[in-house]
Amino acid sequence: MARAVLVPLWLCWALGCAAPPNVVLLLMDDMGWGDLGAFGEPSKETPNLDQMASEGMLFLDFYAANPLCSPSRAALLTGRLPVRNGFYTTNAHARNAYTPQDIVGGIQDSEILLPELLKKAGYTNKIIGKWHLGHRPQFHPLKHGFDEWFGSPNCHFGPYDNRALPNIPVYRDWEMIGRYYEDFKIDLRTGEANLTQIYLQEALDFISKQQASQQPFFLYWAIDATHAPVYASKHFLGTSQRGRYGDAVREIDDSVGKILKHLQKLGISENTFVFFTSDNGAALISAPKQGGSNGPFLCGKQTTFEGGMREPAIAWWPGHIPAGSVSRQLGSVMDLFTTSLSLVGLQPPSDRQIDGIDLLPAILQGKLIDRPIFYYRGNEMMAVRVGLYKAHYWTWSNSWEDYSKGIDFCPGQNVSGVTTHLQEEHSTLPLLFHLGRDPGEKYPLSFASDEYQGVMRRISAVVQQHKDTMVPGVPQLNVCDKAVMGMCLCRLTQNTTDKVFLTLK
Repeated sequence: MARAVLVPLWLCWALGCAAPPNVVLLLMDDMGWGDLGAFGEPSKETPNLDQMASEGMLFLDFYAANPLCSPSRAALLTGRLPVRNGFYTTNAHARNAYTPQDIVGGIQDSEILLPELLKKAGYTNKIIGKWHLGHRPQFHPLKHGFDEWFGSPNCHFGPYDNRALPNIPVYRDWEMIGRYYEDFKIDLRTGEANLTQIYLQEALDFISKQQASQQPFFLYWAIDATHAPVYASKHFLGTSQRGRYGDAVREIDDSVGKILKHLQKLGISENTFVFFTSDNGAALISAPKQGGSNGPFLCGKQTTFEGGMREPAIAWWPGHIPAGSVSRQLGSVMDLFTTSLSLVGLQPPSDRQIDGIDLLPAILQGKLIDRPIFYYRGNEMMAVRVGLYKAHYWTWSNSWEDYSKGIDFCPGQNVSGVTTHLQEEHSTLPLLFHLGRDPGEKYPLSFASDEYQGVMRRISAVVQQHKDTMVPGVPQLNVCDKAVMGMCLCRLTQNTTDKVFLTLK
């Protein structure tokens, strides 16, 4: 019997045997590894996402590129660590940073984003929801490859007084169409908001339009209902055993189910690759009423412990991904950049370091690719995972000053010598954990053990190679120093965010 020849997908599409697939990335905000039934959440309130997992592939070891929103999103869209693409700060060592209204930095023109490359391949690209890669005109998503945008440059923080700070604007493409709390209502007392339903309809309409035009599309659905202050529409409020946060998760679950069913109804599900994940771990500082669950993992958002960076992840592509499969491949949001390019027959840029790998061999053939995971916090590599082992070169939860004010990134999870409130360096003797035996990072291996010595020889070589080739980008998230930069520039993003985007098309 003749042996079957596996033709690479990109070659098959180039030869005309099928149209290149649509790509749908569903990125949640502050959703934890333990928030879905498929990942063991006991209330089992996510039937649609659980079904998505049963029809596709569950990733158990999938990571954000950073324990905070902006850097992780920049990494997803560039395939590069935040310290390379500039989404970090040098204001202080190992300091988390993002793009609030008083940050004037953002995604640089020198970075090449996924939608820019997909557009060259004939794709129409839309972002729905939270951009978070900068407010100023040069950072607008339509300047970086997206054709359409419905959403906001920031999270739904507020309400503000429109004096010192304006309420966050909402855009349709280039036009500001309103503001959170004023035109897009969010009731902080009840948690009621219709935003998820609006974002859902935007997705369904875009998919229908692209299917009718026979145009391949990239949809980046980046909604923020699970970011505090969490919200849900009236139909879902009060329906979850988990309270308001659970209400938000239930509405997201329902929305994802409707998106997948819509793809099936239009007959394009077998030609649409869908991936669901989150930008960082659950914000335990807001839990339990306003934050989620990181399952068995230590700490949460803002930290480089497992709870801060290990994410729920599901790949769905009927007719291509073996149903009900589970992968132990180490994955990262940065891999979605390289994998999406591979899906459509494109190579990643060769003039820069790309940290994301192509996951298609793992997704379609069940292969395991040997690769490390680097855990960065600001400008510092805090830890690295190789196989089942994780070595901490630095530990820090948050400062004693913040902790004394009730800010706790690891509530109820103090591990002596691990969840430190001072920045503790362990570069000489890293703290080493076996994540298979100890997923909660509670029991570091003995420095004197043969296991420790053997594993650290391997990890040390990986870290040395990484550091030898690291060329940091220009930091974009340094806090605006009004004394140095002047009030004029510092107030640019505070008072004119809504107008600035309109000046450059």
